[in-house]
Amino acid sequence: MQTGYKVLDVMTNKPIIASKEMSLVEAAKLMDEENVNSLLIEENEKAKGIITDEDLVRKVIAKGLDPKKARLKDVMSQDLVTIKSNRDIYDALILMRQNNIRQLPVVDNDKLVGFLTSKDILKLQPELFDIFAEKYEIREQNRKLQDEDPLFYGLKKKKR
Repeated sequence: MQTGYKVLDVMTNKPIIASKEMSLVEAAKLMDEENVNSLLIEENEKAKGIITDEDLVRKVIAKGLDPKKARLKDVMSQDLVTIKSNRDIYDALILMRQNNIRQLPVVDNDKLVGFLTSKDILKLQPELFDIFAEKYEIREQNRKLQDEDPLFYGLKKKKR
């Protein structure tokens, strides 16, 4: 499915960037000041990591780390899922859904050029979420039905 909207049309061109040496307290303050849910960690114009408000809870508070001493490099997610700026918004939604994430660094030629969040997409075209969710639910229901009654679907039951 193509929407006609490209990531470039919706992405934030100047994402909020943090240093990997920044303390978690400083990062939380920056997120609050900028009214964002995540920060990108960049090095030499390349996305190196991301920290989200959820990370601060799961990786810091829940594990009892000292937010004044711990640094972003200690808790940032480094295996980033990225997208190119010329891709369709629908492709971004699929990546977000498959990876259970709400934001994507936008990278062209190994260079960080922007940041795309689910909120950005929602502002553009709220019905995309409904269409995507409905299509995904139908696909999941179909898989469950195939597992329950493989003969009906002309499939052989797998031996386990």
